[in-house]
Amino acid sequence: MFSAPPILGTEVFARIPDGFRKPGQISAERLQAGKGTLKTDCFIEGPSFDRDGNLFLVDIAFGQIYRVSPQGAVALVLEYDGEPNGLKIHRDGRIFVADHKNGLMLLDPVAGTITPFIERYRTESFKGLNDLVFSKSGDLYFTDQGQTGLQDPSGRVFRLDNKGQLSCLLSNVPSPNGIVLSASENFLYVAATRSNNIWRAMILPDGSITRAGNFIQMSGGSGPDGLALDQAGNLYVAHAGLGAVWKFSPQGEPILRINSCAGKMTTNLAFGGKDNQDLFITESDSGSILVARMDTPGQLLFSHQ
Repeated sequence: MFSAPPILGTEVFARIPDGFRKPGQISAERLQAGKGTLKTDCFIEGPSFDRDGNLFLVDIAFGQIYRVSPQGAVALVLEYDGEPNGLKIHRDGRIFVADHKNGLMLLDPVAGTITPFIERYRTESFKGLNDLVFSKSGDLYFTDQGQTGLQDPSGRVFRLDNKGQLSCLLSNVPSPNGIVLSASENFLYVAATRSNNIWRAMILPDGSITRAGNFIQMSGGSGPDGLALDQAGNLYVAHAGLGAVWKFSPQGEPILRINSCAGKMTTNLAFGGKDNQDLFITESDSGSILVARMDTPGQLLFSHQ
């Protein structure tokens, strides 16, 4: 039995301005299914930093994508007919978006356009993409969550290799959500939201996986959402519905709880700042980006390698 870890607070770094919010308007059907209510004016997710220190975010509810400057100024990059959920940046500058409605998309922030990249797998549509991560070689891993859960544990995890070959690695996950790779890239971590745990699978040299297991069992809230790693191999888990981010050791022990100073819907997270040692967290219900200072820098992502 683990003892309670120490607790760290957060502060608000930025907030989606009222002028970009849509109070009283009908949000994405997918969000309604998850929240059970129409009452939202934005629902931010998918934080990811570019090389200039700008933080990109998505708004699932209304198909918006934002750019937040290092000083916290929020600008609307694009609004389109979609349900963007995850966002990651390629080191060549391309911005990939996991869209629940449209599949894998490519964003051009300069032109203010977004176009389909991969819409189907083996002639069938995806269930509903959620999050994504790049390996050091440029392979892209992404989760296909849809409305899966314990009643339908058929959520999938895909790998798009750097030659364009798409393969399904997992097809039995109850709500696959956040996804990260260990620093050595011999392990893949997936947040299984509806079973409230973190899966870990061993990656074989040919890119396939084996020995998938329950690495961390959690409880309460809506379940684990976004994931991140630091340079010491510690795993950070945004616990949606609980208003917290948990820091786990490489062995899976809870060593820190980071509490939201806003709402309970802590959905995703990304390391940033000048020394990559600030942890930025999306609190989706309030439309706030929170920040907390960590003692270890975040793992460098593909966009900065």
